[in-house]
Amino acid sequence: METPTVLLSTAAPIPAAGGATAAWLHAAARCAGDPSPMLAALRNTPGPPPVPGTGATLSLWELLASVAALDLTAARTLEPHLDAAAILDQAGIAWVPGTTWGVFAAEGPGLKLEAGAEDDDGTWRLRGDKPWCSLAGSLDHALITAAVPGGRRAFTVDLRQSGVVPAPSTWASHGLANVPSGPIRLDDVAARPVGGTDWYLRRDGFAWGGLAVAACWFGGAVGLYRTLIQSATRREPDQLALAWLGEADRLLASGAALLADAAHQVDAGRVGWGVAHRVRGHIASLCGRMLSLTGQSLGPGPLAFDADHARRVADLTVYVRQHHAARDDASLGRLLLEDSTAGQGTGVRPW
Repeated sequence: METPTVLLSTAAPIPAAGGATAAWLHAAARCAGDPSPMLAALRNTPGPPPVPGTGATLSLWELLASVAALDLTAARTLEPHLDAAAILDQAGIAWVPGTTWGVFAAEGPGLKLEAGAEDDDGTWRLRGDKPWCSLAGSLDHALITAAVPGGRRAFTVDLRQSGVVPAPSTWASHGLANVPSGPIRLDDVAARPVGGTDWYLRRDGFAWGGLAVAACWFGGAVGLYRTLIQSATRREPDQLALAWLGEADRLLASGAALLADAAHQVDAGRVGWGVAHRVRGHIASLCGRMLSLTGQSLGPGPLAFDADHARRVADLTVYVRQHHAARDDASLGRLLLEDSTAGQGTGVRPW
């Protein structure tokens, strides 16, 4: 049976068969909320993963959306792995096949991770606590940001070291229930630097990674649409059901167009946080509306008796909260004010 894919543009569909793409899609179809099949597929992938900004960003985001439409836990496992590959590629660091990766760059109140002085062999030592470390107990490596004099710096860390201690899970949500994302403690852990101080935050690829997450949110919304249209084919839809289905199509079409345009801009080197905030904000709003209208159209039945749909609703509700809502819109507004001349600065003032 062919695994369904998500196309953001008819101009450049993702590869139909073969290689890592097919393996990851097949793994996603088996996950059912369990990251293990995707982790195994990633470890069995030969060669480096695809990265954005090299002419195939659209295909890469179509892959992420396709995986997310099948299972959001699978996407939540794959996306940071690909983000780590992109960051290492941008830093000129070779990929190590057969490994799984995460990216732990969040900050949290009361938790601090510091990097000690560099050893003669180029190794640094990390000490402290890092919040929001998804799957830390299941991954091989992670790219972790830590405080250094003058800012923050990224480091690669082997998570299998004895000094890496994930906190016991206190995850209460039913969304992404098998992707524990609590803090970890690092006790004198060896680490290798990636880029200079604040390079991780200042590179163009930082915004690209945020857009890849939006592609996953979009895929979750596509999964909701598939349930919606399947319901419409099982019984004669009334006018309201048809209206909700039509609105869902409009929402997805607009989101796909924005993502496709942003992908082309990434490959042309023209995407910063202005474009990223605009696209992420639209996709987040789209997901919120899709969650609402599928609930109104389908009623309580699928939430109560369809495990895949109930899991998708819970997963997407949690996942899309990586968007900072009005705060990200405020950041976009600030960029718009700073961009006093159209076509200069952030390039987000075309009106």
